[in-house]
Amino acid sequence: MAKSYENEHPIKAFGWATRDISGVLSPFNLSRRVTGKKDVQFKVMYCGICHSDLHQLKNEWGNSKYPMVPGHEVVGVVTEVGSKVEKFKVGDKVGVGCMVGSCRKLRWPENLSMDAAPLLCAGITTYSPLKYFGLDKPGMHIGVVGLGGLEHMAVKFAKAFGTKVTVISTYANKKQEAIERLGADSLLISRDPEQMKDNAFGQSSDIRQAAMNTLDGIINTVSAVHPILPLLMLMKSHGKLVMIGAPEKPVELPVFPLLMGRKLVAGSCIGGMKETQEMLDFAAKHNITPDIEVVPMDYINTALERLLKSDVKYRFVLDIGNTLNKK
Repeated sequence: MAKSYENEHPIKAFGWATRDISGVLSPFNLSRRVTGKKDVQFKVMYCGICHSDLHQLKNEWGNSKYPMVPGHEVVGVVTEVGSKVEKFKVGDKVGVGCMVGSCRKLRWPENLSMDAAPLLCAGITTYSPLKYFGLDKPGMHIGVVGLGGLEHMAVKFAKAFGTKVTVISTYANKKQEAIERLGADSLLISRDPEQMKDNAFGQSSDIRQAAMNTLDGIINTVSAVHPILPLLMLMKSHGKLVMIGAPEKPVELPVFPLLMGRKLVAGSCIGGMKETQEMLDFAAKHNITPDIEVVPMDYINTALERLLKSDVKYRFVLDIGNTLNKK
Protein backbone atom coordinates (compact mmCIF):
# COMPACT_ATOMS: atom_id res chain seq x y z
CA MET A 1 0.00 0.00 0.00
CA ALA A 2 1.42 3.35 -1.01
CA LYS A 3 2.12 5.90 1.69
CA SER A 4 0.02 9.06 1.74
CA TYR A 5 1.44 12.43 0.80
CA GLU A 6 1.10 13.38 4.47
CA ASN A 7 3.03 10.42 5.88
CA GLU A 8 5.46 9.41 3.13
CA HIS A 9 8.31 11.35 4.75
CA PRO A 10 9.05 12.16 8.41
CA ILE A 11 8.88 15.96 8.29
CA LYS A 12 5.33 17.35 8.37
CA ALA A 13 4.52 20.24 6.07
CA PHE A 14 1.48 22.23 5.04
CA GLY A 15 0.44 24.17 1.99
CA TRP A 16 -2.41 24.87 -0.39
CA ALA A 17 -2.85 22.52 -3.35
CA THR A 18 -5.10 21.82 -6.29
CA ARG A 19 -6.22 18.23 -6.83
CA ASP A 20 -7.34 18.49 -10.45
CA ILE A 21 -7.57 20.70 -13.55
CA SER A 22 -10.09 22.99 -11.88
CA GLY A 23 -7.07 24.79 -10.45
CA VAL A 24 -8.91 25.52 -7.21
CA LEU A 25 -6.56 25.50 -4.22
CA SER A 26 -7.38 24.33 -0.70
CA PRO A 27 -5.43 23.40 2.47
CA PHE A 28 -3.20 20.37 2.01
CA ASN A 29 -1.05 18.32 4.39
CA LEU A 30 2.15 16.84 3.00
CA SER A 31 5.55 15.63 4.19
CA ARG A 32 9.21 16.24 3.45
CA ARG A 33 12.36 14.18 3.87
CA VAL A 34 14.75 15.00 6.67
CA THR A 35 17.35 17.70 6.01
CA GLY A 36 20.36 16.07 4.34
CA LYS A 37 24.01 16.93 4.77
CA LYS A 38 23.96 19.36 1.83
CA ASP A 39 20.37 20.54 2.28
CA VAL A 40 18.96 23.84 3.49
CA GLN A 41 15.54 23.90 5.12
CA PHE A 42 13.73 27.23 5.34
CA LYS A 43 10.45 28.74 6.37
CA VAL A 44 8.59 30.27 3.44
CA MET A 45 7.70 33.90 4.12
CA TYR A 46 6.52 35.18 0.73
CA CYS A 47 5.56 33.63 -2.58
CA GLY A 48 4.75 35.47 -5.79
CA ILE A 49 1.98 34.35 -8.13
CA CYS A 50 3.03 33.97 -11.75
CA HIS A 51 0.81 33.54 -14.80
CA SER A 52 2.61 30.28 -15.52
CA ASP A 53 1.17 29.02 -12.22
CA LEU A 54 -2.24 29.31 -13.87
CA HIS A 55 -1.07 27.23 -16.83
CA GLN A 56 0.30 24.54 -14.54
CA LEU A 57 -2.69 24.45 -12.20
CA LYS A 58 -5.05 23.78 -15.11
CA ASN A 59 -2.67 21.49 -17.04
CA GLU A 60 -2.67 23.85 -20.00
CA TRP A 61 0.85 22.75 -20.90
CA GLY A 62 -0.03 19.06 -20.60
CA ASN A 63 2.58 18.07 -18.00
CA SER A 64 0.87 18.80 -14.66
CA LYS A 65 0.77 16.24 -11.84
CA TYR A 66 -1.76 16.32 -9.02
CA PRO A 67 -2.03 17.10 -6.20
CA MET A 68 0.02 20.23 -6.87
CA VAL A 69 1.34 22.92 -4.55
CA PRO A 70 2.33 25.73 -6.96
CA GLY A 71 4.79 28.58 -6.59
CA HIS A 72 8.27 29.34 -7.93
CA GLU A 73 8.93 32.86 -6.61
CA VAL A 74 9.70 31.89 -3.04
CA VAL A 75 11.58 33.80 -0.33
CA GLY A 76 12.09 32.66 3.23
CA VAL A 77 14.36 32.33 6.27
CA VAL A 78 16.71 29.38 6.89
CA THR A 79 15.65 27.19 9.82
CA GLU A 80 18.11 24.30 9.46
CA VAL A 81 21.25 23.47 7.47
CA GLY A 82 23.02 20.20 6.79
CA SER A 83 26.44 19.39 8.21
CA LYS A 84 28.20 20.06 4.88
CA VAL A 85 26.47 23.36 4.10
CA GLU A 86 28.97 26.23 4.14
CA LYS A 87 27.22 29.13 2.41
CA PHE A 88 24.17 29.44 4.64
CA LYS A 89 23.34 29.56 8.31
CA VAL A 90 20.14 29.58 10.33
CA GLY A 91 18.47 32.97 10.04
CA ASP A 92 19.73 33.80 6.54
CA LYS A 93 17.27 35.03 3.92
CA VAL A 94 17.10 32.80 0.83
CA GLY A 95 15.20 32.71 -2.44
CA VAL A 96 14.05 29.84 -4.63
CA GLY A 97 13.07 30.46 -8.24
CA CYS A 98 12.48 28.33 -11.33
CA MET A 99 15.98 26.86 -11.38
CA VAL A 100 16.82 24.97 -8.21
CA GLY A 101 19.27 22.41 -6.93
CA SER A 102 22.23 23.35 -9.15
CA CYS A 103 24.54 25.73 -7.31
CA ARG A 104 23.42 26.14 -3.67
CA LYS A 105 24.70 29.74 -3.64
CA LEU A 106 21.57 31.80 -4.28
CA ARG A 107 21.44 34.34 -1.43
CA TRP A 108 18.79 37.04 -0.87
CA PRO A 109 20.38 40.50 -0.39
CA GLU A 110 19.87 41.89 3.10
CA ASN A 111 18.68 45.29 1.87
CA LEU A 112 16.09 43.77 -0.49
CA SER A 113 12.59 43.31 0.90
CA MET A 114 11.51 39.67 0.96
CA ASP A 115 8.14 40.53 -0.56
CA ALA A 116 10.01 41.31 -3.79
CA ALA A 117 9.74 37.58 -4.51
CA PRO A 118 8.58 38.07 -8.16
CA LEU A 119 12.16 39.04 -8.99
CA LEU A 120 12.83 35.29 -8.99
CA CYS A 121 10.70 34.85 -12.11
CA ALA A 122 9.47 38.12 -13.61
CA GLY A 123 12.77 39.75 -12.70
CA ILE A 124 15.20 37.20 -14.10
CA THR A 125 13.00 36.48 -17.14
CA THR A 126 13.39 40.07 -18.32
CA TYR A 127 16.87 40.86 -16.94
CA SER A 128 18.43 37.84 -18.65
CA PRO A 129 17.57 38.65 -22.30
CA LEU A 130 18.46 42.31 -21.87
CA LYS A 131 21.92 41.28 -20.70
CA TYR A 132 22.47 38.25 -22.93
CA PHE A 133 21.51 39.97 -26.18
CA GLY A 134 23.43 43.14 -25.38
CA LEU A 135 20.37 45.33 -24.94
CA ASP A 136 21.73 46.81 -21.73
CA LYS A 137 23.99 49.53 -23.15
CA PRO A 138 23.36 53.17 -22.14
CA GLY A 139 21.85 55.19 -24.93
CA MET A 140 20.14 52.27 -26.63
CA HIS A 141 16.43 52.46 -27.46
CA ILE A 142 14.50 49.42 -26.20
CA GLY A 143 10.88 48.50 -26.85
CA VAL A 144 8.77 46.56 -24.35
CA VAL A 145 5.58 44.97 -25.66
CA GLY A 146 2.75 45.10 -23.14
CA LEU A 147 2.54 46.36 -19.58
CA GLY A 148 2.04 43.67 -16.97
CA GLY A 149 4.00 41.56 -14.50
CA LEU A 150 6.91 40.78 -16.80
CA GLU A 151 6.82 43.96 -18.82
CA HIS A 152 6.98 46.37 -15.90
CA MET A 153 10.16 44.66 -14.71
CA ALA A 154 11.63 44.93 -18.22
CA VAL A 155 10.97 48.67 -18.14
CA LYS A 156 12.62 49.07 -14.75
CA PHE A 157 15.73 47.08 -15.65
CA ALA A 158 16.11 48.73 -19.06
CA LYS A 159 15.90 52.19 -17.49
CA ALA A 160 18.43 51.20 -14.81
CA PHE A 161 20.81 50.15 -17.61
CA GLY A 162 20.55 53.68 -19.00
CA THR A 163 18.49 52.94 -22.10
CA LYS A 164 15.57 54.83 -23.60
CA VAL A 165 12.38 52.79 -23.25
CA THR A 166 9.23 52.76 -25.36
CA VAL A 167 6.28 50.71 -24.14
CA ILE A 168 4.32 49.20 -27.03
CA SER A 169 0.71 48.70 -26.00
CA THR A 170 -2.68 48.15 -27.55
CA TYR A 171 -4.25 50.55 -25.05
CA ALA A 172 -3.93 54.33 -25.23
CA ASN A 173 -4.88 54.69 -21.55
CA LYS A 174 -1.57 53.07 -20.52
CA LYS A 175 0.39 56.28 -21.14
CA GLN A 176 0.25 57.65 -17.60
CA GLU A 177 0.94 54.21 -16.19
CA ALA A 178 3.94 53.60 -18.43
CA ILE A 179 5.57 57.03 -18.30
CA GLU A 180 4.65 58.53 -14.94
CA ARG A 181 4.49 55.37 -12.84
CA LEU A 182 7.26 53.25 -14.36
CA GLY A 183 9.50 55.86 -15.94
CA ALA A 184 9.26 54.80 -19.58
CA ASP A 185 10.15 57.51 -22.10
CA SER A 186 7.22 57.02 -24.45
CA LEU A 187 4.21 54.89 -25.31
CA LEU A 188 3.44 53.56 -28.77
CA ILE A 189 -0.10 52.37 -29.48
CA SER A 190 0.63 49.25 -31.46
CA ARG A 191 -2.67 48.26 -33.00
CA ASP A 192 -6.43 48.07 -32.71
CA PRO A 193 -8.03 44.82 -33.92
CA GLU A 194 -10.72 46.76 -35.77
CA GLN A 195 -8.30 49.19 -37.36
CA MET A 196 -5.62 46.65 -38.18
CA LYS A 197 -5.01 46.46 -41.91
CA ASP A 198 -2.23 44.85 -43.93
CA ASN A 199 -0.32 44.15 -40.71
CA ALA A 200 0.22 47.89 -40.18
CA PHE A 201 -0.30 49.69 -36.93
CA GLY A 202 -3.79 51.02 -36.33
CA GLN A 203 -2.79 54.64 -36.09
CA SER A 204 -1.97 57.57 -38.35
CA SER A 205 0.79 57.05 -40.91
CA ASP A 206 2.94 59.90 -39.62
CA ILE A 207 3.13 58.31 -36.16
CA ARG A 208 3.92 54.95 -37.72
CA GLN A 209 6.70 56.40 -39.83
CA ALA A 210 8.18 58.28 -36.88
CA ALA A 211 8.42 55.02 -34.95
CA MET A 212 9.87 52.92 -37.77
CA ASN A 213 13.50 51.83 -37.58
CA THR A 214 14.15 53.45 -34.20
CA LEU A 215 14.53 50.54 -31.77
CA ASP A 216 17.72 48.64 -31.05
CA GLY A 217 15.75 45.77 -29.59
CA ILE A 218 12.36 44.66 -28.35
CA ILE A 219 11.37 42.48 -25.41
CA ASN A 220 8.14 40.76 -26.45
CA THR A 221 6.20 38.99 -23.68
CA VAL A 222 2.89 38.54 -25.52
CA SER A 223 1.58 34.98 -25.22
CA ALA A 224 -1.34 35.40 -27.63
CA VAL A 225 -0.97 34.85 -31.36
CA HIS A 226 -0.10 38.23 -32.85
CA PRO A 227 1.57 39.71 -35.95
CA ILE A 228 5.36 39.94 -35.82
CA LEU A 229 5.87 42.17 -38.87
CA PRO A 230 4.88 45.46 -37.16
CA LEU A 231 7.46 44.80 -34.44
CA LEU A 232 10.19 43.99 -36.96
CA MET A 233 9.45 47.24 -38.79
CA LEU A 234 10.07 49.22 -35.62
CA MET A 235 13.65 48.01 -35.28
CA LYS A 236 16.83 49.43 -36.74
CA SER A 237 19.09 47.28 -38.86
CA HIS A 238 20.69 44.60 -36.68
CA GLY A 239 17.81 44.97 -34.23
CA LYS A 240 16.91 42.05 -31.96
CA LEU A 241 13.36 40.93 -31.23
CA VAL A 242 13.43 38.65 -28.19
CA MET A 243 10.38 36.46 -27.64
CA ILE A 244 9.59 35.72 -24.01
CA GLY A 245 5.88 34.99 -24.32
CA ALA A 246 4.84 31.55 -25.57
CA PRO A 247 1.80 31.66 -27.91
CA GLU A 248 -0.05 28.33 -27.94
CA LYS A 249 -0.10 28.41 -31.76
CA PRO A 250 2.78 29.20 -34.15
CA VAL A 251 3.15 32.84 -35.16
CA GLU A 252 3.85 33.89 -38.74
CA LEU A 253 7.43 35.01 -39.23
CA PRO A 254 8.02 37.18 -42.31
CA VAL A 255 11.56 36.62 -43.60
CA PHE A 256 12.03 39.55 -45.98
CA PRO A 257 12.50 42.26 -43.28
CA LEU A 258 14.98 39.95 -41.53
CA LEU A 259 17.04 39.69 -44.70
CA MET A 260 16.97 43.36 -45.57
CA GLY A 261 17.81 44.63 -42.10
CA ARG A 262 19.87 41.69 -40.82
CA LYS A 263 17.45 41.57 -37.93
CA LEU A 264 17.26 38.80 -35.37
CA VAL A 265 14.31 37.01 -33.80
CA ALA A 266 15.34 35.08 -30.70
CA GLY A 267 13.86 33.52 -27.60
CA SER A 268 14.65 33.52 -23.90
CA CYS A 269 13.32 31.68 -20.85
CA ILE A 270 14.23 32.72 -17.28
CA GLY A 271 17.98 32.52 -16.54
CA GLY A 272 20.61 30.46 -14.75
CA MET A 273 21.50 30.47 -11.05
CA LYS A 274 24.60 32.65 -11.43
CA GLU A 275 22.66 35.20 -13.47
CA THR A 276 19.77 35.14 -10.99
CA GLN A 277 22.13 36.07 -8.18
CA GLU A 278 23.60 38.81 -10.37
CA MET A 279 20.08 40.11 -11.03
CA LEU A 280 19.20 40.13 -7.32
CA ASP A 281 22.38 42.03 -6.46
CA PHE A 282 21.72 44.51 -9.28
CA ALA A 283 18.14 45.01 -8.08
CA ALA A 284 19.31 45.58 -4.52
CA LYS A 285 21.98 48.07 -5.65
CA HIS A 286 19.57 50.08 -7.81
CA ASN A 287 16.52 49.71 -5.56
CA ILE A 288 14.54 47.85 -8.22
CA THR A 289 11.51 46.00 -6.88
CA PRO A 290 8.32 44.74 -8.50
CA ASP A 291 5.06 46.63 -8.02
CA ILE A 292 3.05 44.21 -5.91
CA GLU A 293 -0.20 43.63 -4.06
CA VAL A 294 0.44 41.59 -0.91
CA VAL A 295 -2.47 39.30 0.01
CA PRO A 296 -3.16 36.64 2.67
CA MET A 297 -2.99 32.94 1.83
CA ASP A 298 -6.73 32.39 1.95
CA TYR A 299 -7.15 35.00 -0.82
CA ILE A 300 -5.29 32.78 -3.28
CA ASN A 301 -8.24 31.63 -5.40
CA THR A 302 -9.56 35.18 -5.74
CA ALA A 303 -6.06 36.34 -6.67
CA LEU A 304 -5.86 33.69 -9.39
CA GLU A 305 -9.21 34.80 -10.80
CA ARG A 306 -8.07 38.41 -10.83
CA LEU A 307 -4.74 37.48 -12.41
CA LEU A 308 -6.59 35.75 -15.23
CA LYS A 309 -8.36 39.07 -15.88
CA SER A 310 -5.09 41.05 -15.57
CA ASP A 311 -6.64 42.78 -12.56
CA VAL A 312 -3.43 43.46 -10.66
CA LYS A 313 -0.60 46.01 -10.87
CA TYR A 314 1.50 44.08 -11.40
CA ARG A 315 2.06 41.00 -9.28
CA PHE A 316 0.31 39.31 -6.37
CA VAL A 317 2.54 38.19 -3.51
CA LEU A 318 1.24 35.81 -0.85
CA ASP A 319 2.15 36.70 2.74
CA ILE A 320 2.84 33.09 3.68
CA GLY A 321 4.72 33.70 6.90
CA ASN A 322 1.97 35.70 8.60
CA THR A 323 -1.17 34.11 7.19
CA LEU A 324 -0.64 30.42 6.41
CA ASN A 325 -2.24 28.47 9.22
CA LYS A 326 -3.90 25.10 9.36
CA LYS A 327 -7.70 25.30 9.28
